[in-house]
Formats: sequence, structure tokens, C-alpha cells
Amino acid sequence: MPVDLTTRFTGLDFVNPFILASAPPTESKRKILKAFEAGWGGVVTKTIGLHPVENVAGPKTIYQRTSDVKPYVSRMKRPDTVSHSSWNWELISDQPLEQWLPDLEEIKTTYPDRMVIASIMAGAGGEVEMDNWRKLAQACVGVGCDALELNMSCPHMDRKDMGAHIANDEEIITGILQAVTSAVDVPIWVKLTPASSSVVDGAGAAYAAGASAISLCNTFPSLPLLDPETLKFEVEVDGLVTSGGLGGLAILNQALQRVSDISRAFPDQQISGIGGIRGFREAFNFIAHGAGNLQICTAAMEEKGSGGVGVKLIQELKDDLGEYLRRKGHSSIEEFRGIARERIVEHSKVRRKSDDYNGGYAESA
Repeated sequence: MPVDLTTRFTGLDFVNPFILASAPPTESKRKILKAFEAGWGGVVTKTIGLHPVENVAGPKTIYQRTSDVKPYVSRMKRPDTVSHSSWNWELISDQPLEQWLPDLEEIKTTYPDRMVIASIMAGAGGEVEMDNWRKLAQACVGVGCDALELNMSCPHMDRKDMGAHIANDEEIITGILQAVTSAVDVPIWVKLTPASSSVVDGAGAAYAAGASAISLCNTFPSLPLLDPETLKFEVEVDGLVTSGGLGGLAILNQALQRVSDISRAFPDQQISGIGGIRGFREAFNFIAHGAGNLQICTAAMEEKGSGGVGVKLIQELKDDLGEYLRRKGHSSIEEFRGIARERIVEHSKVRRKSDDYNGGYAESA
């Protein structure tokens, strides 16, 4: 008997909780339509902006692999390796808003039961930029987008008033949300950078200002590897490189920590979990730590023959989730969402070998 995978998240009904994250898999109408045909429950579009965008003059994304025979991480193709991570320094969509709008309308008309979340980005440099946020929001919602995701997490932006550069500033987060929520009436997701010790504070500011959900983790700021023989970076332009984003399995455990931190701080709020999902086991862990929605990128991009949208992957995810729900007698993921929360404690709360351990302090005289 088929299991109903319908999931309600931020007031929207998803046919299943698996969506493609804002990245190359969602960079065009063609790819998004193919993703929906394959069975994905939703997409977050590649981030749409109003400022000029031009990528670096070289590869934008690499995939790094490792093995137990030669256990080093490298993009170098060699036998008996498995996926370790992706690394990219790709910027947001270079497709202009005017091109996106009719595409988004066609996508939503073709698949009215699938959720289309438009990722948008503008700057933080005054009222002109706040107007840009409002313009982007109104335009995307006007053609049928079901929700918006505000990109405050991209780790490699030229401008210092965009992306991860602004995600530590609670005043900026609040101001942007006030601008967007005053312009549209749809769920607003805020994608925060994980590279901050104050991500919980940033999430709190976002929720307080009207965010329906926090999306995390985006890729972690990082550098590609340097080859010891050639002294070349594994991706570079004219011998130079800058910060890019590390994603894939390599960030799974760190992503779970960030999701757990926010879920425990705000147990009544919603989280879209991202970072290292390759199958049901990883997705399960995000749900167990409080996520109600799962975003996937690297695994979909790496799947051969799928055009970068994870045609086989989404079927596997749906089948494995359905089988788990059936086997455990659950009617939805809500029945096990957040089950790990109460088992995450301060280090001092974990039992020690001796009963008289004094929490790292010397016995008082």
C-alpha cells in the first residue's frame, strides 16, 4: 500500500519533503521542469538578483574524492574512490529577472502541485537596496512563486554588503525582512551562513522579524587544495584563488550541529535542512534534529546521466522514506521530527567514568 509522503512546511503542502537547493540544478527552466518530472517536491531557484553577475574565467565547481587505498582528498580522477565533497566559487544566477519571470510562471503553471521557492538577493547599503529586495520579492510572487528564500549565506560575493558578509548583523537581517514582509504575503525562508558563531542569534533575529523558516547549512567558506608537486591549486585562475564553498558529505556533521543548535533554541520554529544529504540516512538525521524539509544539491549534481537534477536520487529518497514510514508505523515525518533534541546536552551532562568527577574543577579545600 503506497505511503502518503505529503509534508506541510511553512504553510505549504509539498508532495514530498525533498527539494532541490538553490544551485546549478535549479539554474534554468529546463532543469527545473526536468526535476519536477522526476518527482522532486519543490525547488529553490538559483539566486536571482538585480546587480551585474559575471563568474570567474575557469571551472566554477569541482568534485573531490577519496579512498582507503590512497586516502587523500583530491579532484584527481583515480580508481576506487568515493565522493568526499564539492567545492565551488560560483556566483548567483546570471540570468536577469526579466528572463526568470516568464520561466517561473510557466514552471508553476505546468506543475501547480509543486512548490517553487524563489531565492533572491540584494544588498544592504541603504534604501535603494531595500527597494531592490522589495522589487525582487514582488516580481517573483507576482508570477506564482509559493515562497521566497533570502540569500544571506553565499560565501563568495564580490560585494561586502551581500551574502555571508551580512549574515552576522542582526540589524541588517531585521531590516531586510521588514522590507520583504512589507511587500509580499508568502512564507519567507532565510538562508544564513553556517560560518558564524552567532548563527543562533541571527536565526532569532530572523524569526522575530517574520521569517517562516531558516535554511541551513549553505556551503562552508573554504579553499581548494594545493598540489604538492605542481604547486597549483586544484582550481584556480591565473594561479590565483579565493574563498569558495565546501559542500557534500564533508559538511554533513557540521550541518547537523547547526540545525540542532537552532532547533533546540527555537523548537517551535521551522528549519529547512541542507548539507551532505546523499540518501535517506542523512535526510533522517536532519529530520531527527528538527528539520521539516530537506534541500539537496551535490548528490543531484553528481548523478551521471540525470542532467544534474538527481532523477534516480529522488526516486530512491521517496522509496526509502516511504518504506521507513511503513515499517515504523508513522503517518508522516512529523512523528519523528526532533526526536534527537532532548539527547543533545552540554558536555558536562555526559556521564563520566567516576561518580565523584567535579566538572573539571579541583576539589575545594
